Amino acid sequence: MTSLLQKINNREATVGIIGLGYVGLPLALTVSEAGYRNVIGFDVDLGKIQQLRDNLSYIKHIDLQRIRNANDKGFQATTDFALIANTDVVILCLPTPLSKHHEPDLHFIRDTLQTCKPYLHQDQLISLESTTYPGTTEEEIVPLVEELGLTPGQDIFVVYSPEREDPGNQEFPTHKIPKVLGGITNACAQAGEAFYGSIVERVVTVSSTKAAEMTKLLENIHRAVNIGLVNEMKMVADKMGINIHEVIDAAATKPFGFTKYTPGPGLGGHCIPIDPYYLTWKAKEYNINTRFIELSGEINRGMPAWVVGKLMDALNDQGKALKGSKILILGIAYKKDIDDARESPAIKIMEILRSKGADVAYSDPHIPVFPKMRDHQFDLQSVELTVENIEGFDAVVLATGHGAFDLGVVGRAALLVDCVNSTLGASYSKISA
Repeated sequence: MTSLLQKINNREATVGIIGLGYVGLPLALTVSEAGYRNVIGFDVDLGKIQQLRDNLSYIKHIDLQRIRNANDKGFQATTDFALIANTDVVILCLPTPLSKHHEPDLHFIRDTLQTCKPYLHQDQLISLESTTYPGTTEEEIVPLVEELGLTPGQDIFVVYSPEREDPGNQEFPTHKIPKVLGGITNACAQAGEAFYGSIVERVVTVSSTKAAEMTKLLENIHRAVNIGLVNEMKMVADKMGINIHEVIDAAATKPFGFTKYTPGPGLGGHCIPIDPYYLTWKAKEYNINTRFIELSGEINRGMPAWVVGKLMDALNDQGKALKGSKILILGIAYKKDIDDARESPAIKIMEILRSKGADVAYSDPHIPVFPKMRDHQFDLQSVELTVENIEGFDAVVLATGHGAFDLGVVGRAALLVDCVNSTLGASYSKISA
């Protein structure tokens, strides 16, 4: 390990980041900015690689100057995984989706490990950052390196350090977010501490990779459960004629014992809608039913249908049927002011509307063309948000509260269904959902 630590301490280690998405690309740039001149970014998407080589970004909130600076310092974006043989540090930032049966799908991790296997070698640090169930690092990475005759903690160093990226959050860029880390052995943890300590302000080391994997799940389950609670409260308050947002703001004045969560049309992003099911699946191995987690998931998954129900009722009050109505969805990103549509509830709303015969369009200044997705397909481009355009729709569903939306224009809608409380206090009428 001495050789590896010396390279890390001198910023002479060659660092490979596999998967240049919303986690991997910011991490690669952060490593470069920390003084590492030998940073290699790996991805199977040649389009992404070419954009990075051309000093362009496919992620809107990443400043192009950061990419230019990294390229000037020697950053290399490639599809050639044979270059793993040249690396001292290998970091896996890969998707961990769910199967159709809400079970973990680790094929991205497994396939990538098999691709990298011929190029792994002694004195390497391997870090998995993908969110997954406790035990994944031990079950997937350790046997693979042992097949190569490498012993974790002696010949090669294996850690788990979950990503905590919050796309578009300017207050907490990658280097300011504390890094949780667990090693297969103490020596593995020490190697991980040395590397991550060189690129972020704080490293929090836990006793094992399982503890680190569980930490990430707890963070996201905490949010999923509380969002499920406030979404359920929203539905109860709606039936009672109570403004849930007024109630939440009042409760938030309590200086202790309450954390503010706001309701919405459902959960989006890669983490919160997916990660709880990784623990639910693994818990069954121990004959434990995670009822609390599953209930919150059921509530959150049902929110897009609840929004559509509110829309149908509102159209009915105007003497219109949903079938044949022109509906505009405002915002298909999963949160405001970013271009990430992964698991967005807005897209699920669009699918429900389409299945019921509505004529669906969308407007999102951050996503001009509907993105290619594994499970969702719409041949659509973003509609420009103008008074003339918006008056041509029977209803508008405000699903994501982008700051770029002109609420004065939005207010010209014949019917506005507001899912995110973006227009509270406006003078025009709306339906809160």
